[in-house]
Amino acid sequence: MTVPSNPDPDPRSTTGLEPGGGVPPGETPPAETGTSTGVGPHRRPTRGWAAGPLVIVLIVVFVVALFFAVYGIVLATR
Repeated sequence: MTVPSNPDPDPRSTTGLEPGGGVPPGETPPAETGTSTGVGPHRRPTRGWAAGPLVIVLIVVFVVALFFAVYGIVLATR
């Protein structure tokens, strides 16, 4: 069985640290730029539903409404 190692390095033996625990200028990497590579031109998002899903939803609503209408008629005639 292995003994777990301490993930925190000893600050006394870590290079680049000042006595107060700070990092001197030049020891840290430069900041990232605000842009990313491969970003294309802005495209406007499409608005609304596509015709296919809208038709399917309307058909399902119609079938459910028809079912309850027929069910109500059958219960009323008994």
